[in-house]
Amino acid sequence: MPVKVPSSLPARGILEAENVFLMEEPRALHQDIRPLRIAILNLMPTKIATETQLLRLLGNTPLQVEVTLLHMASHEARNTPAEHLLEHYASFAEVRHQAFDGLIITGAPVEQLPFEAVDYWPELTELLDWAGTNVFSSLFICWGAQAALYRYYGIPKHPLPEKKFGVFPHRLKVRHERIVQGFDDVFFAPHSRHTETRREDILAEPRLTLLAESDEAGVYIVQSTDRRQVFVTGHSEYDSGTLQGEYARDLRRGLPIGLPRNYFPDDDPAREPLVRWRGHANLLFSNWLNHCVYQEAPYDLGTLPAKGGQA
Repeated sequence: MPVKVPSSLPARGILEAENVFLMEEPRALHQDIRPLRIAILNLMPTKIATETQLLRLLGNTPLQVEVTLLHMASHEARNTPAEHLLEHYASFAEVRHQAFDGLIITGAPVEQLPFEAVDYWPELTELLDWAGTNVFSSLFICWGAQAALYRYYGIPKHPLPEKKFGVFPHRLKVRHERIVQGFDDVFFAPHSRHTETRREDILAEPRLTLLAESDEAGVYIVQSTDRRQVFVTGHSEYDSGTLQGEYARDLRRGLPIGLPRNYFPDDDPAREPLVRWRGHANLLFSNWLNHCVYQEAPYDLGTLPAKGGQA
């Protein structure tokens, strides 16, 4: 939340140079407050687990959030009961006439397919284009980030020689953007993917800024220069046992999979995983919700300006 300070306070200049969010009393007195409307397009097969992870993080702030869960009508979910989708989810067609303060698009287990080969790609591209005018701020996760970077900026994904799997240290490239406010010099986040977004592709696009990366896991956080699109290539929302479950699943299926890196103490899968990303996850989501959505979105969503890029 912002700090309200007098304009004459000496600390104000220092904090503003660090991009700490300050608010003058006149603005504080005239703020209109209402629940934030957040849409979540949940593309993960384990929909109930994913929605729980995301709602836990969104609920860890003092802001009031009204969530609309979305699914792709052009895709038949095999791992979630139809009754759950009918009761709790809406299709894109049902909300396309509405406007939202924020949108989250999750990862999906389709990264080894070309984007155009994904069965719901036409519907997803419609939604991404709609978000440019009907959503104030968007947060894209893992494959969702790759899909949005491709649709908006023409940035491709590239196959990796082996799955990027584990918990990796990351460093900030830009310190004073509000989405990374309060991050440690080195922070951890889980990754679980077969493809990557390359830093040279991000650096070559003037409408994007690389905010954080890892020597081992590569590009991590990218932001559009208008600060209304945030792309996260990992899974900070994961629970303590999510990578453990994916590891056991791949072993059962006979897939080539190594131990998740930096996850089990002494690389012993019989021991409880070590969680080193929970603080970062909460900070990432609270920064997005506060700085990118609550403090910036207009009170009247009917006045949303267009955002983002289009390849």
